[in-house]
Amino acid sequence: MVRLTLDLIAKKSNLKPRKEETTLQYLKKITHINFSAKNIDAIVRTEDLSLCKNLSVLYLYDNCISQITNLNYATNLTHLYLQNNRISCIENLGSLKKLEKLYLGGNYIAVIEGLEGLGLRELHVESQRLPLGEKLLFDPRTLHSLAVRPHLSILTKNIVINTYNEKRKLPFLQKSLSILNISNNNIDDIRDLEILENLNQLIAVDNQLLHVKVR
Repeated sequence: MVRLTLDLIAKKSNLKPRKEETTLQYLKKITHINFSAKNIDAIVRTEDLSLCKNLSVLYLYDNCISQITNLNYATNLTHLYLQNNRISCIENLGSLKKLEKLYLGGNYIAVIEGLEGLGLRELHVESQRLPLGEKLLFDPRTLHSLAVRPHLSILTKNIVINTYNEKRKLPFLQKSLSILNISNNNIDDIRDLEILENLNQLIAVDNQLLHVKVR
């Protein structure tokens, strides 16, 4: 098992430590880490990695990871790359409320699920390694969550106070999936995806689709 040590983090992050700063100061500054193609078979939470509080982009593609775990610390993560691993279940992402782009192509996922409550803008699940004759399926709860998610804006500039010193209702920001890649998954029907009304780009090449109704 490859251990995600401070030395490895320093080699693969977007920043290099300065002589005058402490380890804690350095780890808090890191925003990007590239752990791709490192023969990693598990995401093991280490003390050093959990101190990367400002991590926003994490590359873990081309490894041997079988389970999504120990990412609860990465609450500022916006991009997560997990392509070409051995993942069979989408799970343990609930704490990544800022996650916008999720890449899961080339895994063993049979059902798209476990994404409720996230603010995803892009989801890439192309080329899953499915058993012969099976197709990629979608959990209705996850589809509904990806379709429309109201997020309350807490920006001060959006607060309006009238002459009677009463606060009006704060505006809601509608965040929903805009890009979905489901290519090469033996899919023969995409009517379930009609709920994704704000989808701007659907990539569905190399499937079994015969009749597609375009809105």
